[in-house]
Amino acid sequence: MSAQPDHFGFTKLLVVDLDKSAAFYRDVFGLQETARIESDIAGRALDEILFSPTGDGAATFVLLKFRDATVASSSEVILGFVTTNVEALTARALAAGGTVMREALDYPELHVKVAFVTDVEGHVIEVVQQMG
Repeated sequence: MSAQPDHFGFTKLLVVDLDKSAAFYRDVFGLQETARIESDIAGRALDEILFSPTGDGAATFVLLKFRDATVASSSEVILGFVTTNVEALTARALAAGGTVMREALDYPELHVKVAFVTDVEGHVIEVVQQMG
């Protein structure tokens, strides 16, 4: 069996409240936790939650909390999720403690509808619905 070529494999999102963040991503996007890891990077203790990829060939989503972190940082990345119903997803985000940064806009030339929400720590999430 040959080795798989280089490819994008995962995203790690740094959070302060690991369990509250995990609940948000489970409740809004239906992610399923597969493992919890305790480790360190260069002597800095951390805890991680890994979630199952959401489709064949999809990347793994990971929440990472440095144990000494006390303040959330929310401007380092924009996450992208695809949905079949952007309005229902934004409603779930609100119900789970997130916010809607921008209501869905249609981009007919791209055949998509796009909204922006934030999670419970203010991380920006772009949600995209494919349109016929």
